[in-house]
Amino acid sequence: MTKKLIKLFLRLSISAGFLSAVADRFGWWSPDVSVWGTWDKFVDYTQLINPWFPSGVIAGVAAVATAAEIILGFFLLVGFRTELFAKLSGFLMLAFGLAMTFSIGMKAAFDYSVFAASAGAFALSVMKEQYLEVDVLIAKQRFDKNAD
Repeated sequence: MTKKLIKLFLRLSISAGFLSAVADRFGWWSPDVSVWGTWDKFVDYTQLINPWFPSGVIAGVAAVATAAEIILGFFLLVGFRTELFAKLSGFLMLAFGLAMTFSIGMKAAFDYSVFAASAGAFALSVMKEQYLEVDVLIAKQRFDKNAD
C-alpha cells in the first residue's frame, strides 16, 4: 500500500469517526446501532466523562465538542489544511481518551481505541504526501495565478 493511500485511509476513517459520532447524537443512526441516539443522552455521557465540570456548563462542553468534531471531520474529509486539522484531531481524541480514563477507567478508552485513533491522527499530521486533497487544488491555483 502506498503512503498516499495510507494517508487517504487515515484521513477518511478519522473523518468518518467524527461525523458518525455527531450523527449518532442527533439521532441520525438507527436506534439499534446508536450509542446515544439523542442529544440529551450525549450530554449525560459528556457529564459522566467530565465530572470536574459543573453541570450548568456541561451542555456547552457537549456543544463545543460537537462543533469541533463537525469542523475537524469536514476539513479532514475534504483535505483542507490536513496537517493542522489532523494535529487538532489528535489532541481532541487524546483529551477524550484522558477524560474517559480519569472518569470511567482506562479500559473504556482502550476498548473504544481512542488512543489508537489519536495516534493515527498525529501520524496523519506528519505525512507530507498529498492525494485527493483540496489543498492540492488551492496550491495549483496559486501556482497558476503566479505563473501568469
